[in-house]
Amino acid sequence: VQLQASGGGLVQAGGSLRLSCAASGLTFSRYAMGWFRQAPGKEREFVAAISWSGGGTYYADSVKGRFTISRDNTKNTVYLQMNSLKPEDTAVYSCAANRDGSVVDRSHEYDFWGQGTQVTVSS
Repeated sequence: VQLQASGGGLVQAGGSLRLSCAASGLTFSRYAMGWFRQAPGKEREFVAAISWSGGGTYYADSVKGRFTISRDNTKNTVYLQMNSLKPEDTAVYSCAANRDGSVVDRSHEYDFWGQGTQVTVSS
């Protein structure tokens, strides 16, 4: 199983980025997907999750209303649209797959993890 995140970069506060996570080696449409992030010196934290069908989503309070998670099962890809970015959003963002299919915020519920992509928001 491979999960490859991309789309990170440097952006000014108030700007936008769209992250992508391409999955291979699994039946993507059967997995719920999540995005997590980890800032330097901090623990990994949940950002957003989406059900296998895309019909259910869940967000951390810190990103609700600014970030949107979506997926395209025909492309085995999950996305994270990030708008109104703040310096505190700076972190390495990673995607993860949950074979249980449930939309959860607990990292230990996820079975597969990808390498992250760096997002840096300047003030």
